[in-house]
Amino acid sequence: MIIVTGATGKLGRLTVEHLLRHVPAERVGVSVRDPAKARDLADRGVRVRRGSFDDPASLAHSFEGAGHLLLVSLDRTGPECVDGHRTAVDAAVRAGADRILYTSQMGAGHDSRFQACRDHARTEDLLRASGVPWTALRNGFYASSALHFLESARDTGDIGLPADGPVAWTGHDDLAEATAAILRGQASFEGPTPPLTGPAALDFDAVAEIASRTTGRPFTRTVVPDDAFREGLLAHGAQAAVADLMLGIFDAARHGEFSAVDPPLAELIGREPAGFGTRLADAWAQEPRRDASAPTTR
Repeated sequence: MIIVTGATGKLGRLTVEHLLRHVPAERVGVSVRDPAKARDLADRGVRVRRGSFDDPASLAHSFEGAGHLLLVSLDRTGPECVDGHRTAVDAAVRAGADRILYTSQMGAGHDSRFQACRDHARTEDLLRASGVPWTALRNGFYASSALHFLESARDTGDIGLPADGPVAWTGHDDLAEATAAILRGQASFEGPTPPLTGPAALDFDAVAEIASRTTGRPFTRTVVPDDAFREGLLAHGAQAAVADLMLGIFDAARHGEFSAVDPPLAELIGREPAGFGTRLADAWAQEPRRDASAPTTR
């Protein structure tokens, strides 16, 4: 059985939907904190069981019969994040999973300037020591994070952010399709994959040009000092830890941690991943404006 954690979140749910296009529902299980939110999956024949990375007993039940098991990383940082991942990896080992897949990130490393990438590196260490075959999906940085950073610019036309560097912004839907392909055995990777990225690495100067072309309105790029950006986040209610996490993205980007562009994602999905201009046009056409203080980092 293929089991997916976090199946009520964005990446997990999209992965399940892609799986169900190719795999009978009775071969798919999901481990979710609130089974009521996955009732529609149960109605379609998917095995839905409660599972929380904070509750080892629940994972023993939800991971039962696991073949390929996808662990979607927690939306936490630091020791709390890694401890939750340790609980999930241990539960997968005890359940006898044939292979553990984990949603890591391009740039994962112990010396990364971005806390989430350090957490991913520590989790990969856990997988390496588990004794179970494993794959770390080195996902490109989610394009949704860039879209969050652009929220205030939708009205002002000014992209005021810290100095950055090129980032291979990548869509959840393309990554989910590739993840489903690996889960069902279309491709196999031992350990970390190559970066699974969108078609280009862009800094926010390039993003401003794309926004101008896409909307027909002028967008400018203003570099905001790190301290001023942090103070602005705090003034809008962000916690200090969140503000520091956000600054880590820009620091890591300045040092090239997210700049790689690699073909494996295109090879897995059989087409070129959607470019940032397409994602920007789709998002701004469909979505209301949102609070830009806490973009998605996982």
